[in-house]
Amino acid sequence: MRYLLPLLLCAATTSGSLLAQQPGGRWDGVAQALGRGGATAGETYRATFPRSDLQVRVGNVAVTPALALTSWAAFAGSADTADVMGDLVLAEREVPIVINGLLGAGFDVTGIHHHLLGESPRILYLHYHGHGPAVQLATRLRQVLARTATPLAEAASAPPPAGVPLDTAALFAALGAHGRLAGNVVQVSVPTSGSAVTLDGHPLPAALGINTAINLQGVTAQRAVTTGDFVLAAARVQPTVRALEGGGIRVTAMHNHLVGETPAAYFVHFWGDGEPLALARGLRAAIDSAR
Repeated sequence: MRYLLPLLLCAATTSGSLLAQQPGGRWDGVAQALGRGGATAGETYRATFPRSDLQVRVGNVAVTPALALTSWAAFAGSADTADVMGDLVLAEREVPIVINGLLGAGFDVTGIHHHLLGESPRILYLHYHGHGPAVQLATRLRQVLARTATPLAEAASAPPPAGVPLDTAALFAALGAHGRLAGNVVQVSVPTSGSAVTLDGHPLPAALGINTAINLQGVTAQRAVTTGDFVLAAARVQPTVRALEGGGIRVTAMHNHLVGETPAAYFVHFWGDGEPLALARGLRAAIDSAR
């Protein structure tokens, strides 16, 4: 998951509100180069770029950025020697432009594929990896993102949440894991069998996209949709696929997001549409199978 970013000129005009959101310390220059605030998780720094410009539907459901349409970049290491990984959400016409830009900027492209089925318009997800000075990586990444229609400026105010609120306490209890609320989307991250991998001899932090991610968006009081990806060791792929399908949750994609990790991590994407707690119980069975 990795693809974004234009010019350090906009860093020079960064507003005070952006600076107030910066985490302080080693990642200040990265936040400036990306032109927006982010969040720290342990030793990593993560910035997101919601594709609020895309109007995507699956059937009669409007897919919100928090559900499945947010590009991101996560940095780990030091200011002098950092790794960045992420996931770029792209319209089909943007894919060749971004591939050319990333390769020309010294990044590796590690995956290009769909995560959803039946969405309109079709969306692709591009995963990438870069290594080098952190600010240089951030600057080049932003330059690539500027070639797409991705909104790069911080939103002046958050748009009203789409859909209906979900009972987060009941969902967390059913899932057996706590998460957070992003608008009206419940987001949960849990470690599963594919979460302990190394790349170039170094363990990958969970914030670089190595934990299983589950998102649920309310549609009506009795209906929700869910999507995300399970991160799995080879031996847990088939049990998890069977658990998802057995719980009425469709498997929509299976692939790798990384190249050269040890052991190999497999990403199984899914889509569910139904009663919220029924979805949560199906996901809990899959979580149990994934560990």
